[in-house]
Amino acid sequence: MTARTHFPAFLRCVAVTCLLASLASAGVQDAYAADKGTKAVAPQVLFKIATIAPDGSTWMKLMHEMDSRVREATGNEAGFKFYSGGVQGDESLVLKKMRSGQLHGGGFTGNGLGAVAPSLRVMEIPFLIQNEAELDAVHQAYDAEFEKALDASGHVLLGWAEVGFIHLFTKKPVRNLTDLRNSKMWLWEGDPLPQSLFEVAGVSPVPLAYTDVYTSLQTGLIDGVYCSPYACVVLQWHTQVTSMSETPISHGIGAVIVTKAAWSKLTPASQAKIREISQEVFTRLRASTRQDNKKALDDIRAAGIKSVPFDPAALAEFRKLGDQAAQKCVGSLYSADLLTRVRKTVLDVRSGAAPAGKSG
Repeated sequence: MTARTHFPAFLRCVAVTCLLASLASAGVQDAYAADKGTKAVAPQVLFKIATIAPDGSTWMKLMHEMDSRVREATGNEAGFKFYSGGVQGDESLVLKKMRSGQLHGGGFTGNGLGAVAPSLRVMEIPFLIQNEAELDAVHQAYDAEFEKALDASGHVLLGWAEVGFIHLFTKKPVRNLTDLRNSKMWLWEGDPLPQSLFEVAGVSPVPLAYTDVYTSLQTGLIDGVYCSPYACVVLQWHTQVTSMSETPISHGIGAVIVTKAAWSKLTPASQAKIREISQEVFTRLRASTRQDNKKALDDIRAAGIKSVPFDPAALAEFRKLGDQAAQKCVGSLYSADLLTRVRKTVLDVRSGAAPAGKSG
C-alpha cells in the first residue's frame, strides 16, 4: 500500500501534522469489534475522540484496534468512538468542544497541543531536532515533564504520535533566504511558532486554515507550504509543487489527549489497562509513521519533485534564524530553562555524550 492510502499519526495537514474522510460510523466500529470478538454494545464510558485522519488510514486502523482491545480488557467499561476526517472541525474547534463536553478528546498536532500545554512546542523549534535519535532522546528526557504540563491543563495523555520531519514544498526552488522571501508561503492560521520564524526571517506569509491550502496552491494565492512528506502526498499538495527542501526545517509532534473529567469516570484498574494498551499501540504508530514518511519520498520523487539543498551559507543563516525564533517564543510558549535543557540534550546526542537524565 502506498503513501497515498495512508496517513501518518493524526496529521492531515502539517504536519503538524498536519497532521490527522468521513465520520467513522458506529456500524463500522461495531463490525470491527465483532471481528475481533469484542462486544459491540456501547461501553459504560464512551470516549468521543476527534481526528483529522481519514478512516481507512494506518492511524485509524490502529485506533480501531485500540478501541477493540480496550473494550475487551475493561469488560466493556470503556471504549472509543472516533470522528475521523476532520468532520468535527479544526483543532481549535475540537478543543472548544472538549471544554464544553461535546467531545472528550482528540488527536492533535503541535499547534493544538501548544494551545493547552505551550511548553510542548519546544520539540518543534525550527532547525533544532535534526534526526530521530535526537527526537527520541528529547522524549526520553522530557516526556514526564511534558505529561505534567498536559495534566496541569486538565488533560490526560493517551499516547505520543509523530507528524514527521517538516520540509518546505514550493513551486520554485528555495535555496536561500532571498528565495524564501520571494515565495508566497502558507502560514497555518493562529500558529505562533512558524509565525515567529517567518517574522525574524522577514517573510510575509499568507495565513490560511489547512482546509484552504490545496485550492490556494491551485489559484496561486500561495506557492509554498511546510509539512511532512507523507502529509504532502496524502493531501495531494505534492501535485501543485515542484521542489522540496532537502533539509527539514523542523519536526512535527502529535499526541492523543482526553479530558481529565472524562478520564476520572473510569476505575483505576481500567485506567491502568488503557495506559498499557495505548502505550503499545502508539509505539507501533510512531514506527509506522516514520516508515510511511520514508515511503512518501518515493511518491514525491516519482511525481518529479526535486530535492533542493540550501546553499551552505544560507543553511547557517536559517539555523541562526531558528535560534532567534526560539528565543522569541521564550515566555509565551516555554521557559528559557526548558529551552536550554532541551538544546543541551540535542547537542549531547550529536557529540556522542550521554543525554541529560529524565526530568521529574
